[in-house]
Amino acid sequence: MKSIGKIKNVYFLGIGGIGMSALARYFKYSGKNVAGYDKTPSELTEKLQKEGIEIHFEDDIRKIPSKWNPAETIAVYTPAIPDEHSELNWFKSQPIGLFKRAKVLGMISNEKSGIAVAGTHGKTTTSTMVANMLNKTKVGCGAFLGGISKNFGSNLLLPKDDSPWIVAEADEFDRSFLHLQPELALVTSVDADHLDIYGDKSHIVESFEKFISQIRKNGKLVIKKGVELDTSKTPAKIYSYSVKENTDFRAVNLKLDEASGFYRFDFKTPEGVIANCAMNYPGLVNVENTIGAAALAWLAGVSANEIKAGIADYQGVARRFDFRYKSEGKIYIDDYAHHPEELKAFIQSVKALYPERKITGIFQPHLYSRTKDFADEFAASLDLLDKAILLALYPAREEPIPGVSSEIIFDKMKLEDKMLLEKEECLEQIKTDENELLLTMGAGDIDRMVKPIVETLNTKYGV
Repeated sequence: MKSIGKIKNVYFLGIGGIGMSALARYFKYSGKNVAGYDKTPSELTEKLQKEGIEIHFEDDIRKIPSKWNPAETIAVYTPAIPDEHSELNWFKSQPIGLFKRAKVLGMISNEKSGIAVAGTHGKTTTSTMVANMLNKTKVGCGAFLGGISKNFGSNLLLPKDDSPWIVAEADEFDRSFLHLQPELALVTSVDADHLDIYGDKSHIVESFEKFISQIRKNGKLVIKKGVELDTSKTPAKIYSYSVKENTDFRAVNLKLDEASGFYRFDFKTPEGVIANCAMNYPGLVNVENTIGAAALAWLAGVSANEIKAGIADYQGVARRFDFRYKSEGKIYIDDYAHHPEELKAFIQSVKALYPERKITGIFQPHLYSRTKDFADEFAASLDLLDKAILLALYPAREEPIPGVSSEIIFDKMKLEDKMLLEKEECLEQIKTDENELLLTMGAGDIDRMVKPIVETLNTKYGV
């Protein structure tokens, strides 16, 4: 790949993706000319356009900037771009460097001391928590995040010239994280997922084992208790973490403040205890994420007071346990959960927080392959609800699989109070339901329902 310093122009194919948009911002703020294509407009593409990045939404090679010198230009693409895409194929025919997003992220991250958070779920929240803790220090950090941090108002924290650290979400999709060679790494979970790529769980495990083998010599690896990986080939020193179990890093004296709904705990490290850590962000699942993040921060040399400050003022990530409405005893929370284990952890955390409330969950399955592979597990997780509404499956990059739809999950559910609805029907249902505690869950375009749902609740119950 060309040296970053010699690059003047960067074109993005799929610029509206959360990881792609962070890279686009990085290059824009670094003084490069940035432009790109995406399939559909979104809140993210609107923000990028306001920041001066030229974006179009038609697959048209005539829209690619024609005045850019090929020797000073690279193109970056996401695996979600189909092989027949005309702009992608145009770049393949040109003397212009064409790279996957993961390759470019690896090049930037590997120039410094990387802190990589991997796992089939939990990595976005955990990596954002790490960045928030390090950002409280004089050293600081840069960060490429998989969601919009509410603390930073962005998915990018610009790297500081004098900081050695870059925090990155290590994405297992398409084996992207194999481009990273971090100094510190954490693994939150290794569950079966992306079986359209991996085939079975054994190959996912194999990929995670390859990832941890790439940690730098004298680096450090933190693994959640219960995650089974062969660590014999990693050069890193290994630590464990959990919420309650006897691990190197854990929470002790864990208590839920019923008035606020937030947890407090003492943070046990290999060298002592950091007392009275107070979260201002909900969910038992996020206590676990906080322990993992604090472990990485501690290993990076962050002080006890800085860790406590980072925990205390962490505000969350958009679409991760995201409270969108609270009024008249009615609550609405939006979450990105799209894997059965994520649904289970999210719903159980909500139930622990509000044990007396009736919970209605709206879920949009994501991908034909994932729905086919985990229909039983999705059904079991959704059965934890008091009422479930399933929306039509969101295909994303995939072509239909015969016989696969939201209905196969619906048919396997034991819950009696369940419905299959279109989005418009769902909004009408919300108008008539009690909505004591409402959840939306999914990684597709269900996020576009959030504002209409909030507006509906505002109209029904008041702001």
